Amino acid sequence: MLKGIDNRLNAEVLGALRAMGHGDYLVLVDTNFPADSLSRHTTVGHLLRMENLTSAEAAEAILSVLPLDTFVDDFAGRMQVVGDPSAVPDVQREVQAKVNAAEGADRPIPGVERFAFYDLAKGAYAVIQTGERRFYGCFMFRKGVIPPEA
Repeated sequence: MLKGIDNRLNAEVLGALRAMGHGDYLVLVDTNFPADSLSRHTTVGHLLRMENLTSAEAAEAILSVLPLDTFVDDFAGRMQVVGDPSAVPDVQREVQAKVNAAEGADRPIPGVERFAFYDLAKGAYAVIQTGERRFYGCFMFRKGVIPPEA
């Protein structure tokens, strides 16, 4: 363990988060997502795991060290519910609350159609699979910047 680092972040995930640059994005997915096959298309090239966590727990840990991009509207994304794109399941509300807490403001996460989300995952820096078993626990987070100290 490291001082000041959320203990839910494992070495592989921390390494990927550190290596990402401004505008790179990661995809955080549930257990039903085709994570292994799609992760082979990413910059990291293999699947990263946070298996014992829900989507909200993993998002909270990730957002404790990852700044979200403030320059773009697609700072984050959530997989839309098939047949009801305006629906926001509980799992997505929980992650939205973690984003709002990390940002210190309400920044609604835009929806992304299911197959468009799969394509988005292929272009990600990394895919991180959680132990989330609820449907639609799939998210994208785009890395922002940390400003210089005053």
